[in-house]
Amino acid sequence: MDPESLPVINNYLDTNEPVSSEARLSRMHFHDNQRKVDYVLAYHYRKRGAHLSPGHSLAVVSNGETGKERPGDIELGRLDALEEERREQREEFEHNLMAAGLELEKDLESKSQGSVFVRIHAPWQVLAREAEFLKIKVPTKKMYEIKAGGTIAKKFNAILQKLSSPLQPRVPEHSNTRMKNLSYPFSREKMYLYNIQEKDTFFDNATRSRIVHEILKRTTCSRANNTMGINSLIANNIYEAAYPLHDGEYDSPGDDMNDRKLLYQEWARYGVFYKFQPIHLIRKYFGEKIGLYFAWLGLYTAFLIPSSVIGVIVFLYGCATIEEDIPSKEMCDQHNAFTMCPLCDKSCDYWNLSSACGTARASHLFDNPATVFFSIFMALWATMFLENWKRLQMRLGYFWDLTGIEEEEEHSRPEYETKVREKMLKESDKSVVQKLDANMTEGGDEDDEDKLTWKDRFPGYLMNFASILFMIALTFSIVFGVIVYRITTAAALSLNKATRSNVRVTVTATAVIINLVVILILDEIYGAVAKWLTKIEVPKTEQTFEERLILKAFLLKFVNAYSPIFYVAFFKGRFVGRPGSYVYVFDGYRMEECAPGGCLMELCIQLSIIMLGKQLIQNNVFEIGVPKLKKLFRKLKDETEPGEADPDHSKRPEQWDLDYSLEPYTGLTPEYMEMIIQFGFVTLFVASFPLAPVFALLNNVIEVRLDAKKFVTELRRPDAVRTKDIGIWFDILSGIGKFSVIINAFVIAVTSDFIPRLVYQYSYSHNGTLHGFVNHTLSFFNVSQLKEGTQPENSHFDQEVQFCRFKDYREPPWAPNPYEFSKQYWSVLSARLAFVIIFQNLVMFLSVLVDWMIPDIPTDISDQIKKEKSLLVDFFLKEEHEKLKLTDEPAQRSQGGHRSRSRAASSAPSGRSQPGSRASSGSQHTNV
Repeated sequence: MDPESLPVINNYLDTNEPVSSEARLSRMHFHDNQRKVDYVLAYHYRKRGAHLSPGHSLAVVSNGETGKERPGDIELGRLDALEEERREQREEFEHNLMAAGLELEKDLESKSQGSVFVRIHAPWQVLAREAEFLKIKVPTKKMYEIKAGGTIAKKFNAILQKLSSPLQPRVPEHSNTRMKNLSYPFSREKMYLYNIQEKDTFFDNATRSRIVHEILKRTTCSRANNTMGINSLIANNIYEAAYPLHDGEYDSPGDDMNDRKLLYQEWARYGVFYKFQPIHLIRKYFGEKIGLYFAWLGLYTAFLIPSSVIGVIVFLYGCATIEEDIPSKEMCDQHNAFTMCPLCDKSCDYWNLSSACGTARASHLFDNPATVFFSIFMALWATMFLENWKRLQMRLGYFWDLTGIEEEEEHSRPEYETKVREKMLKESDKSVVQKLDANMTEGGDEDDEDKLTWKDRFPGYLMNFASILFMIALTFSIVFGVIVYRITTAAALSLNKATRSNVRVTVTATAVIINLVVILILDEIYGAVAKWLTKIEVPKTEQTFEERLILKAFLLKFVNAYSPIFYVAFFKGRFVGRPGSYVYVFDGYRMEECAPGGCLMELCIQLSIIMLGKQLIQNNVFEIGVPKLKKLFRKLKDETEPGEADPDHSKRPEQWDLDYSLEPYTGLTPEYMEMIIQFGFVTLFVASFPLAPVFALLNNVIEVRLDAKKFVTELRRPDAVRTKDIGIWFDILSGIGKFSVIINAFVIAVTSDFIPRLVYQYSYSHNGTLHGFVNHTLSFFNVSQLKEGTQPENSHFDQEVQFCRFKDYREPPWAPNPYEFSKQYWSVLSARLAFVIIFQNLVMFLSVLVDWMIPDIPTDISDQIKKEKSLLVDFFLKEEHEKLKLTDEPAQRSQGGHRSRSRAASSAPSGRSQPGSRASSGSQHTNV
């Protein structure tokens, strides 16, 4: 039976009639198998005492008519007031959608409760109207070849393509990248410009769903306080979800191919980790915003390759030169016999510096001259990465026709509308509210009284400021709590002879693990807090909301992730005091000191464990485990939910059912945030951990495929969003890049021994080498001057100790000013400050130079944009000329008929002269 001849009674499709199997071959269409489902609305209903006659399971609501109940078939019981109100609001909203030209198909509410799907189709007239309104660029008939510069560039590109062909994904978009269609904003008056072969396929699925989503966002519902758009209705629980459909199943058997299946096979599997990403297909399927994210992630991962190679070389250089390092040799030489002061009061004994030989040798792996070079390299690397991203962004903008797109007008958020309405109710009577509703319906500009001012938002701003200060103070308090744990645990372990030898290792390892667990927990809490604080501010649009949320979340997560590292890098061991005058936290607990080899090794351990722990746990537990648990929980909830058995349950599920069971898309903020924090680990403290880029690279190779799999298989299809750039994230990246220069300068100058070694070698060394450097950095202390009760009890040291040594630049006990800072201290301090200033200015200058040398817009793209404008003008003129010729032909034929009749009339005896006849003919031509 032909699907068009299915009997429709009062807009209900009578399913008692046989439906041909051909009619339901596609799960992406209405039941007539002709109209494509462009969008789906889902809601959950509950009713009491409903008796539905069997056999009527589908309501087809077409344009121009609403669904009517069939008398005798449905007897509605008493619905509770809220459910009835929601039903009426849905009916009005759907009626308004049909008034906008959309066509709807929806299920009947055949059970006492359940989920209903409203399928939406946009006919050609609506697509054409909205595409013109949104100024969507579409391809014209004209195609042209993209030329690749000179002959050398062509040959180089050809060789590069041959070499990289095994790494290219097998997708159609990668096969023909040398030809491009001229694009022009869609216009119904210029239909002759476009190559419209089939109206159903002219706009791709992502564009169709985007158009329908725009209509959904601006359609009002007067019963719901004139609420604007589907987002407000979802926020008020009138609808449960709204989403476009995926292009079929990604793991369907058979050879039938769709974009989703292609993305899964060539992109979203771990088995294709070595291949490039099909960026153009990602953009086509998910939209420009998600396409730009994966393009940025791909470029960042590619840029980590050279930095990883250099980092490994720096580490290997440290390994190769470890035997040649004079200071570590002196520390390990037992003949030097540097007797060190006790590390704690009473229970700790004097000790030999040679016992810390392992720490000193390990420190050289990361604290060597090559790390200075690597810090400069990474600062320039960050600048080059950002410059290359700007170039890639421009290139993608050219291929994706994003050049010259206008910022789309955003609708107010539901929470903003509610706040404005509450303000109106407080300030005046309901007539003002009606006036506000009229203003919002007409889409006109809001008056000052119809929007929130800074006075209305002041309590929210105050709460934000106080809460953020509290959260930062909380983070610092936790860091201080871990410091207290380290101090007290070290003191406790020092009392026991069995654990005394491994105190430093035990305390460091356990404290770092505690820090990691706290960071992971606070990360989740701060994400939720940032969202709550942003809601309190009541931003007007979604873009403003997203930007403010990003700034708050980044600030809190940045402080949370880096505060323990900042403490080890710049504060640990700086406020210890000296023997005889130590600084105590609590009664009897001394401030902790750095290891004999310096704090850089501990900084490296802290950084590596937090970075690796965050990546492994967040990737494996939060990004893989949590979504699977949510899916399992939802499945169990659906199975245990009471209700009648679904007669269609045994049938093959529809695509909207499959997509409804997926996780909703919540935005790119968590994905970007994870990578931005990692970017900080790679750049900020890279002087202390040159292997950070290696671990970041290994993580990102997995991360790309993990995110890809999540978007293709686990999430509902996001709405396609057009955007020219990655927005505020670029500013954050740029800020981190500049901040990293200052941080690395201080790490090299303050945390490492690079500057003290330089000062000793060129100012104090007798032979220009580092021989005697360790002795130079150790000061003397007369043990008889130790405070009463702090001397070692039951000392088992081999020899009688008169003087012990401690690491600092202080005058000896026999000097006129004993234990004051020595001249060497001030020399080293001034050299450190000078290095910070020189390093910072040098690297900033080189960064600006790199920025200046690399143009933001690639030359070939700039030339192609100019060429495209010229070709577009020529194409317009040609098409207009062809159109004029087509319209002139019938006019000329009509004019010829008039002239023949005019000549026939003039041949009749009228007494008119020939000139008069010519004047009459000219006049007639003018009228034509």
